[in-house]
Amino acid sequence: MTIQLRQIDDQNRIDHHFIQPNDECYYLFEYTARQGYGFSATNSLISNLKKKPSQRNQLHYVYKGRAINECAAALGPAINPRWFTGGALVPMPPSKIRTDAEYDDRVAQICRALRSAVAIDVRELLLQTANLRAAHESDQRPSVQEIKDVLAIDESVCNPEPTRIGIVDDVLTAGAHFRAAKEVLNNRFPAAHIVGFFIARRVFANPFEADDFSIFGK
Repeated sequence: MTIQLRQIDDQNRIDHHFIQPNDECYYLFEYTARQGYGFSATNSLISNLKKKPSQRNQLHYVYKGRAINECAAALGPAINPRWFTGGALVPMPPSKIRTDAEYDDRVAQICRALRSAVAIDVRELLLQTANLRAAHESDQRPSVQEIKDVLAIDESVCNPEPTRIGIVDDVLTAGAHFRAAKEVLNNRFPAAHIVGFFIARRVFANPFEADDFSIFGK
């Protein structure tokens, strides 16, 4: 059964304060912050997805690969194949640069594992030029400007210019990363229609709690 994408709208935009009314952001599931991996299937999925590369020699790391495939299996059929005509999926870069031991290209792996009735154009148009603290591991999240300062366009993969861009990320929290990525891409591709695709959006069981992610899954 195909899982339908849902759109961030006037009712839930308040949970993602960097998302503006003219932004188009779509998500599949809801991740409940501070409830641990056992709280729901989505909490388990996201916790497994975020296992660190430094844990790859531990037995539980096998669940990360399964989570990547599960995310791809859900997201691929949810996007109308006609969207891919002229459209490119752009994975959100991870918080660590490619030479860092904790570099984690899980979102790019999800994009490359997507299946559709048509060919899918996956392009890593955004490059991260310096490490940032991981948003889910710190109470001091980077600002939109801090994120923009370390994002660059990879000109080697810009042609042909996409008419539609889907920024793909795992969890929509406040929306700072989407805001920064959209602004950088919009400056380079002003004619492109840019949307966001998220595996899950973060919700709070208690709206006064800060968000958190468990490190260990199953």
